[in-house]
Amino acid sequence: MANQQPTLPSQEFIEIKSIENDTVFLKSGALRKILLVTGVNFSLKSEGEQNLIMGSFQGFLNSLDFSTQFFIHSRKLNINNYLTKLSEIENNELNELLKNQIKEYREFIKTLVAQNDIMQKQFFVVVSYESSNLYKQGGDIADKIMGLFGKKQENKEDKSLNEQLEQINQRVDHIINGLHQIGLRAIPLNNEELEELFYNLYNPASIEKDMIKEEK
Repeated sequence: MANQQPTLPSQEFIEIKSIENDTVFLKSGALRKILLVTGVNFSLKSEGEQNLIMGSFQGFLNSLDFSTQFFIHSRKLNINNYLTKLSEIENNELNELLKNQIKEYREFIKTLVAQNDIMQKQFFVVVSYESSNLYKQGGDIADKIMGLFGKKQENKEDKSLNEQLEQINQRVDHIINGLHQIGLRAIPLNNEELEELFYNLYNPASIEKDMIKEEK
């Protein structure tokens, strides 16, 4: 009988260690910031506008001296909250004519979504920062050396982490300013929005959480 390999928990295959300070901390020590970017209907632009956008975007890419990833997330549109809101408006409406119109509209939207896979596309930019792990690599020797001066190694690690967060935030600002010049708005995701995004990415078959809002 062939030996069966032990089943590893799904967390073993996820590179994320934690999500804090609106930042994704990877098990490798690297940091990631994720920005939600508004889209633009490129096909509706004139040829001159298209060339201007492409030229500006090329200049933006050439200005980057750090790793950056662009990706598109497509998923079914979740309108549960919208239907609930319509039901509340319908129940509070005193005019019977308007009440019936709201009801018919709500039923129409519900049927339309049930019969058709209505997809929403969201555009993201992933800003990277690779940690050097200088203090972690020192191990016990670094702890002993720091102990001679009455200092704790953890203080150096905290300082290093703050410096890394400052560096990645500067990169985020560069991305935001660069995309703004092209006419695109980029918004950093907070802790809750990052958790929702990764929940939806790792659970594509389940009912997805509330949509990440582009406006704050």
